[in-house]
Amino acid sequence: MSRNNHHYGTRTVIFIICVLLAVLSLFPFLVMIVNSTRSTTQIQQHAVSLIPSGYFLKNLKILLGKSFNPAVGFMNSLIVSVCATALATYFSTLTAYGLVIYDWRLKRAYFSFIMAIMMIPAQITMIGFYQMVYKIHMTNNLLMLILPAIASPTMVFFMKQYMEPALSIEIVQSARIDGAGEYYIFNNIVLPIMKPAIATQAIFTFVSSWNNLFTPLILLTNQKKYTLPIMISLLRGDIYKTEFGAIYLGLTMTALPLIVVYLFLSKYIIAGVALGSVKG
Repeated sequence: MSRNNHHYGTRTVIFIICVLLAVLSLFPFLVMIVNSTRSTTQIQQHAVSLIPSGYFLKNLKILLGKSFNPAVGFMNSLIVSVCATALATYFSTLTAYGLVIYDWRLKRAYFSFIMAIMMIPAQITMIGFYQMVYKIHMTNNLLMLILPAIASPTMVFFMKQYMEPALSIEIVQSARIDGAGEYYIFNNIVLPIMKPAIATQAIFTFVSSWNNLFTPLILLTNQKKYTLPIMISLLRGDIYKTEFGAIYLGLTMTALPLIVVYLFLSKYIIAGVALGSVKG
């Protein structure tokens, strides 16, 4: 009986801790959403409040009056984030497949080169990248925010580490004996096995691309090409008065798609964790 009580008490403590951590994680989002319905004066007087106000439509009017076009920013961010996520996850998984399945002379050196690139901050290469983009006349082109995602050293490393224990070489060899081509094996056998890893990295890549401000701010000068983070960064450009309610509303518009993407892909992550525990 005492052992059961001890087990029940431990589970209760763990449950309480998990609830507290969940509340702490969701609290900033809740404050942001509530502040999008409050006026600037209310926010300045009480920055944190859980009671919605009635200034949502007024904040929306102010937001749209600041040359802020959420539809354009949303579409540009969506195009960049979805395409960059798709390219990064597919080609990183393909690269990891080549490192795990094939045996070639420079494989170890190639993997070491990928690891070395991971240590180089992106800001260091930005000057050279901008000069290249300028010379080929590709500034103000969303492709320059999408195509670099193909080379993602961190994701290649993650995919390789996940693939080594998850993918059986015997399955690949059996498919080859049956006459399947390499791309057929990869697309129809390897990718389904890698779903949990792909979902995990897709969330990280989508969030990173969606929130990216540094690169678009350098490459984009045409307002029709602006992404949502650039538009949000320009909301504080009024020298007379900063409308915090409108800024919070813009931040809410930026964060909502990220929440939707996470809710859509989280089931694959949970399935992958459960599968790994069963295998263990």
